[in-house]
Amino acid sequence: MIVILNDNDQVSLPTGTKTVAGVRPSGALSDYTSRLMSSRPFQDMRGMAKSFSKLFPEEIQDVAAQFDEYTRGIMAQGGTLFEELGFYYVGPIDGHKLDTLVPVLENVRDMPGNKPVLIHVKTEKGKGYPPAEASLDKYHGVARFDVGTRKQHKSVSQTPSYTSVFSKALIAEAEHDRKVVAITAAMPGGTGLNIFGERFLKRCHDVGIAEQPAVTMAGGMACEGYKPFCCIYSTFLQRGYDQLIHDVSIQKLPVRFILDRAGLVGNDGPTHHGSFDLAYIGCIPNMIIMAPSDECELQNMVATSLAINDSPSVVRYPRGVGVGLDVINQKLGGKYDVMPEGGHAIAIGKGRIIRNKAPSPKEGSVAILSLGTRLLESVKAAEALEANTIPVTVKGSEGSGACDCLSVEAR
Repeated sequence: MIVILNDNDQVSLPTGTKTVAGVRPSGALSDYTSRLMSSRPFQDMRGMAKSFSKLFPEEIQDVAAQFDEYTRGIMAQGGTLFEELGFYYVGPIDGHKLDTLVPVLENVRDMPGNKPVLIHVKTEKGKGYPPAEASLDKYHGVARFDVGTRKQHKSVSQTPSYTSVFSKALIAEAEHDRKVVAITAAMPGGTGLNIFGERFLKRCHDVGIAEQPAVTMAGGMACEGYKPFCCIYSTFLQRGYDQLIHDVSIQKLPVRFILDRAGLVGNDGPTHHGSFDLAYIGCIPNMIIMAPSDECELQNMVATSLAINDSPSVVRYPRGVGVGLDVINQKLGGKYDVMPEGGHAIAIGKGRIIRNKAPSPKEGSVAILSLGTRLLESVKAAEALEANTIPVTVKGSEGSGACDCLSVEAR
């Protein structure tokens, strides 16, 4: 087996600050030693030395093996960890120098024996395009853009994203409660915690691509009286499912899970679809699940989750922007003069009627129960049905969207 480690000093989503990841490219000397260690003459010489050492007692064979490992460790720094895992280590290699990389790949392909090989390749994210090299966090995933002007061809929304609404709501709560802390797994930019971290540096924790430790850490902090918000993409929380059950739910620890990218996520791709969280979390005991229909409800749910101190809670919301104040007031039953800045705790699991129409003697009536941001689409569907003389009642929950198996208040 041949493993290629593409080491670009980055995690899943760059956040503007490079992470420490291995040894930096070493230049011509490293290139030469990598080619040397993977070449057939060098491999033949090692094989001959190993065969010769077998003529001696085991103690001398062990010394010879240690000398071989030590020699290659001197020639190529950074391989000790992989050698301990049973790999034959080659690298680091500059992945942008094909005249070095290709011969190494060919040499490794033709190597005799059955020991697994790890090729450590160093690359630079955005190599060849200076704006991308200088702004790693801005070019991780982009829409179509003009290479010269760097302008992206995408529409500009007049309403804020749910991610930014959450971030500002969390900051507002943290201003009044010193026990509020935030945890993420290498996604501070994607979850809005980069903004929170700028305001509360010592209360924002990034554990790296490690959702399991993130969940357990949140549980431990809850045990010590802190009020943790564990902010993870919906699809990535699946990695911490055991910890979600054993380290949080069974103990009824008040961890607030914030699931960004719930539902379909468009250009983020199928691996990022948060399609399963309601199913895999809804069956866990002691969990309160909330799904806002708009920006105002999201702020209220942040405040509500903070007020829950006897069980874990989940707030799930989609990728994208909110509906805006006019739509909230005209379609979703809102009564706001301006968009609120901060929320308030609301009742758990109680429904609210958005539209209530009496049954027709001939046509009967239709009831629509909506979950999360589908409420606006439910109202539109009701309007279309009523245009055909079919009365429709639309019900959402009182801001909590709790998915309780005993009392389902679906939105």
